[in-house]
Amino acid sequence: MQLADIVPQLWPSLIWPLIRLICFISIGLLIANFIEALNWTNRVATLARPLVKFGNISTTAGASFSMAFFSGISANTMLSEAYEKKKMAKKELILSNLLNSLPTYFLHLPTVFFITVPLIKGAAILYVGITFGAAIFRTISIVVLSRFLLSPTDSTASASTPTDSRDSKKIDWKGALKKSWQRFQKRIRKIVLFTVPIYILVFLMHRIGFFRTLEMNMAEYLSFLPWLTPESIGIITLHIAAEFTAGLAAAGALLQEGSMTYREIILALLVGNVLSSPVRAIRHQFPYYAGIFPPKIAVELIVCNQIFRIGSLILIGGLYFVVTM
Repeated sequence: MQLADIVPQLWPSLIWPLIRLICFISIGLLIANFIEALNWTNRVATLARPLVKFGNISTTAGASFSMAFFSGISANTMLSEAYEKKKMAKKELILSNLLNSLPTYFLHLPTVFFITVPLIKGAAILYVGITFGAAIFRTISIVVLSRFLLSPTDSTASASTPTDSRDSKKIDWKGALKKSWQRFQKRIRKIVLFTVPIYILVFLMHRIGFFRTLEMNMAEYLSFLPWLTPESIGIITLHIAAEFTAGLAAAGALLQEGSMTYREIILALLVGNVLSSPVRAIRHQFPYYAGIFPPKIAVELIVCNQIFRIGSLILIGGLYFVVTM
């Protein structure tokens, strides 16, 4: 396809969809940041407390679980201090850290949801639902394991948690809006930085027939995963090489072009999520984990986290694959 053939299609196929996309993402980010600024996730933490009690987990671990709805670093700091003071065994430290994956997921859920919906539309609900199901599965598994691996704790200990003091400091709407706008300004730059060039790149690649050529050249290498299309490989590569937003931008462009179905996009994002997890853990998680926990413990916690996370995604994603065949 010649450049002269592409130019007339720029406004209806590229420029207008991209403008509309950035507008929806901006609105979604503002809403998500406003929810986080008002600390509404505290209500979810209150509902989850029975799980902590059922798992024979100490009050310190319970407090860490509640704090994780607001700050993962603060939650892990509480666990680290308890472990260093010999108030928590290594076994409980690992289980408590794994349990905190659910509130950490909730902490970022509004942002993830409002970013994915404008990009991949209805597929976002299914994708977020699958990742949410994996988080729930991990939580139930850890609670059950804790029930059998940990001895019952003293239930007469103080029930107060850091969230109690957090609740006492209510944030007014004006303060929440100001905080939301400050967060929005920081996040939108990075999202636009990835979304716009990748969206344009994928548009051009599709128009010049890149994916058709790629399909011919790579067909023999896809035999072990026959359900992955060449477009899926592109999404997975961007997911691993860049970050989640990059893979989403590519998926959104391909969906707009009608090159991929919801099912193909969801499976590609899940594979990219699984394959990129270890790299992300080393790049982002290990530096701050090593600053909170002893390096050896930090590595063990990250490895356990990744095993449970990847395993749960493969299990729930596999169920989706089988059901939708």
